[in-house]
Amino acid sequence: MKSKKVTFADIAAYTNFSKTTISRYFNDPDSLTLENQQKIADALVALDYKENKVGRILASGKTEFVGVIIPNLYMHYYSEMLNQILDTYEKYGYKFLVFAGNARADVERKYIEELLAYNIEGMIILSPTIPSQELASYNVPVVGIEREDQYISSVNTDNYMGGVQAASLLKKSDCDILIHVNGNIPEYVPAAGRIRGFVDVCEENHVPYELILRHLGDTFEENKEKISEVLEELEEKYPDKKKGIFMPNDTHANVLLNLLFRKYGKLPDTYQIIGFDNSPISREAVIPTSTVGQQIPVIANEAMELLSVQMAERKKRRPQPLKEPVHKIIPPILIRRETTA
Repeated sequence: MKSKKVTFADIAAYTNFSKTTISRYFNDPDSLTLENQQKIADALVALDYKENKVGRILASGKTEFVGVIIPNLYMHYYSEMLNQILDTYEKYGYKFLVFAGNARADVERKYIEELLAYNIEGMIILSPTIPSQELASYNVPVVGIEREDQYISSVNTDNYMGGVQAASLLKKSDCDILIHVNGNIPEYVPAAGRIRGFVDVCEENHVPYELILRHLGDTFEENKEKISEVLEELEEKYPDKKKGIFMPNDTHANVLLNLLFRKYGKLPDTYQIIGFDNSPISREAVIPTSTVGQQIPVIANEAMELLSVQMAERKKRRPQPLKEPVHKIIPPILIRRETTA
């Protein structure tokens, strides 16, 4: 037998509150005392109340939706971070609308307009395309992950320490030359810290090094072409030297590893490779790849925690927005596998 749907009138009768008070509990709980909130919450359990989500959204304008914009799903780091963000639903109760911007600012702006039309309550932005000053102007809480973040709150890995860890491991592997391959990253972007950390270790220990800073493409085909060019340069420039190569991420480290296997049938003794992120590809590669591990589940949870606090504040009768952005730094974890000694 189908059970009777519990209405606001039923809850009001059970608690001796008015239907207006019950409505306020759902749409403006901060307007009630904690004691009255608890009485109504107990009544919902006793009456086995099943919430009408659509009705609540229409009444309150709060959708419990968060927008997420990532650069792409090709890079294993972004797909794993997205997976961890989605996993926060059980803890925080927010659903997600996800777009991949593919480094096109005009497209990402259209995505944001679409998200705002759905009355999202906040955004998590991994894509670096739109400046944080513009993101801060959209009148919803925004948290960035591993991107320029001067005007928005953010959660980032300690990239400088990651660069130190990578260079230190390669130095211990008795390499003749250490090489860091990365994009030509502006100083204000968090990932630039990897370059600084790498250089500081090399210079402080008088270790020969080279920086190869160039755009490596946005697709597998582009990555393969650009990294093939890098490999050819290294083979020509350092033919007999033991080369310790710090790649910008695990996806690119895997491309380099595959190119070496295709050429030599193995990882030659003259190469040591370490990536960055500890994304699944570092464990699934033809041989497991050493990496500087970003604590991706921790970063995703911290980002949602930071965002949920801001979203909850906006629901209060007298909200007090952040006076300035909050930036959280998560330490990396060095993971030594088979591509380094």
